[in-house]
Amino acid sequence: QVQLVESGGGLVQAGGSLRLSCAASRSIFSINAMGWYRQPPGKQRELVATFTNGGRINYVDSVKGRFTISGDNAKNTVYLEMNSLKPEDTGVYYCHFTGRMTSLSPVRDYWGQGTQVTVSS
Repeated sequence: QVQLVESGGGLVQAGGSLRLSCAASRSIFSINAMGWYRQPPGKQRELVATFTNGGRINYVDSVKGRFTISGDNAKNTVYLEMNSLKPEDTGVYYCHFTGRMTSLSPVRDYWGQGTQVTVSS
């Protein structure tokens, strides 16, 4: 079984920056997509940013121009650079991979345990 381990969350003032990191605990045979989701207090989990192994990148409109997703499929890592943070960016951020553990495994979703990001006004 593989685990996704996140780091980099914390408390920051509005306008500040944070960088989230996520690494798989073991090698994954193939990754179709990597990304970040978040769950604001009292709300449902939502997509923040993803990119596919075909190079397509998507951001939720509210973070465009402020957040940058990057990653390395070979190292099974993904990052989220967050700048100009706003109080509404507060939430638990989850790392997400879609891929195959081995060449014989089905494609499935993998989730991290979540890291708290709190932006104070």
